[in-house]
Amino acid sequence: MGLQTAYAFGKSIDAPFGEVEQKVRTELAKEGFGILSEINVQDKFKEKLGKDFREYVILGACNPPLAWEAFAEEVNIGTLLPCNVVVYRDDNSKTVVMVMDPVAALGVIGNPGLYAIAVQVRSRMERVLAAI
Repeated sequence: MGLQTAYAFGKSIDAPFGEVEQKVRTELAKEGFGILSEINVQDKFKEKLGKDFREYVILGACNPPLAWEAFAEEVNIGTLLPCNVVVYRDDNSKTVVMVMDPVAALGVIGNPGLYAIAVQVRSRMERVLAAI
């Protein structure tokens, strides 16, 4: 099942959260992405607010060669990087994987060179989703 918003795309999977999260990490690595940052939202809400929240992790994914190209086009691109990939448990006990749409995010800049890079990143992320 494909999921789409104006700023992200993804899918819902009938599999355990931990299994899907590990598969996402594996498939991102196959596409040349490393994880620069990681936020366990569930843990942070518990720690900072004392509130329970669903399993939810934000992975800041970066493909160094494509990031290098993006910085060459626009030095302020760091405000929009890395590409966030989220994995969470939904209300139906399915695991959802959503990817920030780099075409939507970088399209606001209006730089044709960045648009071409964003299309490459989106293609890689679509392959990641197809493989999980």
